[in-house]
Amino acid sequence: MTGGQPIDGHTSVPMIASQVAAEGVKRIAVVAEDPARYAKREGLPQIATVHHRSELDAVQRELREFQGVSVIIYDQTCAAEKRRRRKRGQYPDPARRMFINEAVCEGCGDCGVRSNCTAILPLETEFGRKRVIDQSSCNKDYSCVQGFCPSFVTVTGGTVRRARSGKAVADLPALAEPALPSLDKPYNILITGIGGTGVITIGALLGMAAHLSGRGASVLDMTGMSQKNGAVSSHVRLAAAPEQIRAQRVATGEADLILGCDLLTSGGQDAISKMRPGRTHAIINSHEQPTGEFARNPDWNFPAAAIRGLIEESAGGSVDFIAATGLATALMGDAIATNLFMLGYAWQQGRIPLTAAAILRAIELNGVAVSANQQAFAWGRRAAADIEAVTRIALPAQALPLPQSVNALVLRRKTFLSAYQNRAYAQAYAAFVERVRTCEAALGAGTNLSRAVAHHLFRLMAIKDEYEVARLYASPEFRRKLSETFEGEIQLKFNLAPPLFANKGADGHPLKSEYGAWMLPMFSLLSGLRGLRGTLLDPFGRSAERRRERALIGEYRARIERLLPRLTRDNLGLALAIATVPEHIRGYGHVKQASIEQARQRWQELEQQFDAGAIGLAA
Repeated sequence: MTGGQPIDGHTSVPMIASQVAAEGVKRIAVVAEDPARYAKREGLPQIATVHHRSELDAVQRELREFQGVSVIIYDQTCAAEKRRRRKRGQYPDPARRMFINEAVCEGCGDCGVRSNCTAILPLETEFGRKRVIDQSSCNKDYSCVQGFCPSFVTVTGGTVRRARSGKAVADLPALAEPALPSLDKPYNILITGIGGTGVITIGALLGMAAHLSGRGASVLDMTGMSQKNGAVSSHVRLAAAPEQIRAQRVATGEADLILGCDLLTSGGQDAISKMRPGRTHAIINSHEQPTGEFARNPDWNFPAAAIRGLIEESAGGSVDFIAATGLATALMGDAIATNLFMLGYAWQQGRIPLTAAAILRAIELNGVAVSANQQAFAWGRRAAADIEAVTRIALPAQALPLPQSVNALVLRRKTFLSAYQNRAYAQAYAAFVERVRTCEAALGAGTNLSRAVAHHLFRLMAIKDEYEVARLYASPEFRRKLSETFEGEIQLKFNLAPPLFANKGADGHPLKSEYGAWMLPMFSLLSGLRGLRGTLLDPFGRSAERRRERALIGEYRARIERLLPRLTRDNLGLALAIATVPEHIRGYGHVKQASIEQARQRWQELEQQFDAGAIGLAA
């Protein structure tokens, strides 16, 4: 798990285990992604036990109670290193990927907690924030599937659909050559980005291009932890002759160009300290790539405005923000083309003191995805010359969603609830929202409370029980989303933990298992039986989880009804806060139960404030 650094000499897990056993350790646990490698226990000491990596937490809890020194040996190739080797054809690339059915996803973030993976991205939808897997950056670690959620589908076979613009850059007119910067003195470039996306490759290409041009060059890579999505940077110094370069690192305030392949790292202290108004020009990828914080906090928001302001101030306004990731992905079909796109953009602006021929030759000598990288460089050049034309080619105009009125919002959800259960169920929802709107209208204070109740009462009423999960999988929309993501012959497996059949883990929670494509007709059948929901014939309705969810609907309505007679302009803000508490009730099973307990604590705090204010007004 070293990130791919070479190891001196030969070592193995049995050798390490034998060594620590010989030194007196009395308890050894080998935790591996593939425990089958140790089925014969060759070379392992007698005291060593073997476990799957999913048991790591339980193993740690056991060993913390062990009296004396204990050792855990974790055997797994770094996931980011696997991805790098797969790109070079040096590591097996399983034809297996994970896909999230966004309609089933509750946005609870348990998948991020379990995997700590930044390839799980937020997806903003009409029904709230969901999750989507960025197939371009997925390491195929598969640990995200451990999140307690039925939205994960295992897709085997086929390939990721590389939707791209149909226009080739070679078909466009030739571009004029820009005037290149002078090398009378060393020219300093700082490249910033995140690990695993090719930041270090850009520095290496510039170094090779300088060598091919007979120029002096120094390339200093700052890889830090060198982990996927960890901050990395490359200090590139170019000069007419090698002897003109006396230090490798770009000094404070001495950057001529900041090539920011990632917005967040470009606003970091290291990059900001290299900028100086009047000297530095910054070219920044404006794509908002979530950090590891999003894996731990599902409500985390990217601080884009603050970062943009800091960069503009530090560079004296000499900044180009470009949506490089979206454009490069649309044009080339893969987000990995982003950094070469950025390099082409900077070159066409006259910010790189090397010829295009030298850079293209360096790409060729690098020997990895040569044609694609050269095209990405050419598209970047084209974007610098005419960003609007490239945007039209990459991202055809789409109608922007119009703001929804409360009427439109309620109508959409009323239609959904009719399909979910029946018209009477949907009408009860609409009638309650209308009652709230009538009370709010009497105050002449807008529709914020009505809108909040419309959102959150719907979320509580549209319980994702067994019937609803089945209906959402049987929907044509699920097949459409799959076809938009994958092409070719694919096989599906559904990762589910049916309450009536699932085994329990060491923590007492149900364990997920894979169910084959035969589940699709079962989903259709179960969806058709949703009329049994809540009746005496409902086989699922008697579970504690389902009773708790149904009770929560009445609890929420009662809380809102209690507020309405005492609603004033002064306490409307508190009422709105009470109405929006269900925003944090998400997930399935034990995950949802934990969020309900937190929500009830929050409700209690807010209602005490509301009651205190109402008593004060009465007095």
